[in-house]
Amino acid sequence: MTQKLRRINFEAMGSHCDIQIYNNSRVDGRKQVKILMNEVNRLEKKYSRFSEDSFVAKINASAGNDLGLEIDYETLTLFDHARSCHEQSDGLFDITSAALSKLWDFNQGKVPSLEEIEKTLPLVGFDKLELHDSRLKMPANMEIDFGGIVKEYAADSAASLGRKLNIEHGLINLGGDFAVIGAQPDEQPWPVGVSDPKDGRKLMARIILMDGGLASSGDYERFFEHEGKRYSHIINPLDGWPSSGLRAVSVAGNLCTVAGSMATVAMLKSESEGIEWLRESGLPHVYMTHDEQIGGVGHTSDLRSL
Repeated sequence: MTQKLRRINFEAMGSHCDIQIYNNSRVDGRKQVKILMNEVNRLEKKYSRFSEDSFVAKINASAGNDLGLEIDYETLTLFDHARSCHEQSDGLFDITSAALSKLWDFNQGKVPSLEEIEKTLPLVGFDKLELHDSRLKMPANMEIDFGGIVKEYAADSAASLGRKLNIEHGLINLGGDFAVIGAQPDEQPWPVGVSDPKDGRKLMARIILMDGGLASSGDYERFFEHEGKRYSHIINPLDGWPSSGLRAVSVAGNLCTVAGSMATVAMLKSESEGIEWLRESGLPHVYMTHDEQIGGVGHTSDLRSL
């Protein structure tokens, strides 16, 4: 019997999301996509720094507490990934940079003063966290933000859950971050479009996925221009200023979480260093430079230079 595509669209993590799976049964297919959607919603509720009831809010409220806070295995896994990314990027990937991000008002287009940035920088630094076994201690006024990890992690988690439900063909799309549950029927790949930073209605490239995931990072979602200069929402934790390298990066990897971290680090590096970082990774990728040139290598089709 030919399997039919079952699909659900929803909003989560500040993004438009959709889940597609193949299932013979309309009823079972609907149940399965709702289970996967609920998994994404669970992780948003747990790790959103914008919710007063989230576990991240509880972690940040514990800053300065000498007793610290007991954290669960799932959160430990995220901290371990964040530590690895911090080390491999020489400190550019840092989940403790939330205080710096708050200085930059992308709604009002506000540029903080040098004094504000210098005052906040001491509150940033993953190496200032004390994590022993499952107990975390943070310095006073420090904050963490899993925003650079959790959406990609949620895509991977939903895909893993889908496999446990015996789903053989599926695609999780969380606002442009993708995780694959097997190829499409007849071993057909999933063609995934990468948005053009200049015009979100157009594609910069199309990447072919058979498994794993794809994640994107760029300044096309949140940025502002002030006195003729463009400011990205991706903040360098070492100096407190927005990244000024590549305009956009998309990376494919064995996990969406890994791909997302690779893309973020590439954005935080200088343009030339970011391109070299991507090339050395050996992963399929596409990027746009500051002068809107497109490049990349790997499983891509319709890759075009503008």
